Amino acid sequence: MVNLAGSGASGRGGEWFVPKRGPLKFRTFIGLLFLPYTGMVLSFAVIGSLLAGHIHPARLLAIALIYFFGLGIAAHALDALGSKGTKPWGTVFTKGQLWLLAIVSLAIAYGIAVYYMIRHVPLLSAVALVEGFFVFAYNLEWFNGMFHTDRWFAVSWGGLPVVAGYVMQTNGISIPALVLAAAMALFSTVEIKASRPYKELRRRSSPLDDGEKDLLIRYEALLKCISIGVILLGGGLLLWRVG
Repeated sequence: MVNLAGSGASGRGGEWFVPKRGPLKFRTFIGLLFLPYTGMVLSFAVIGSLLAGHIHPARLLAIALIYFFGLGIAAHALDALGSKGTKPWGTVFTKGQLWLLAIVSLAIAYGIAVYYMIRHVPLLSAVALVEGFFVFAYNLEWFNGMFHTDRWFAVSWGGLPVVAGYVMQTNGISIPALVLAAAMALFSTVEIKASRPYKELRRRSSPLDDGEKDLLIRYEALLKCISIGVILLGGGLLLWRVG
């Protein structure tokens, strides 16, 4: 039987970014994308890009697309495959479908990246190599989960996207870009530290008591603030630069 795991108020299907109506497969796919957190990563890449003295609009769009396909779709599909125990999004998508999503999305992301590596930004290859490693090592929990930690999450999906955005624009690196990357890694740390207990509460099969319900509400509010805040920061800076 196909189902969306925990579709009730205390399940993953009840998370605030998952549509409450619509076809099951559509709602599950939206949930799988973790759009607020994917938006954070795209914002990190945009913020890194905006540090450059001269902005190449096509490259900015390209780095956003690379992370949307590479992280938003591929990495999250692999995360569903690599999850231990209960699948976070149920059995709506088969293993074959998740692998297909991951492979096609990675092919698109790296197709765009390779074009820019060859034509304009050879240094991007170093970032692509490291991020490619984390796509599999983090999400499939390789090496007994050695890289599936809050620290490596902050590095791979917080700091590196900033570096990638800056490199995409300049084919170089700078101290300000590294400092900003460290700052965004700390924002990612806040997000993952709140996300893990939030997900554990969502996965509970037994009813939550009043204290746990209150804690769930608090974690959800924190996750909304950090994700929407970062997205607005990236959007605001983008509007400032193009204005």
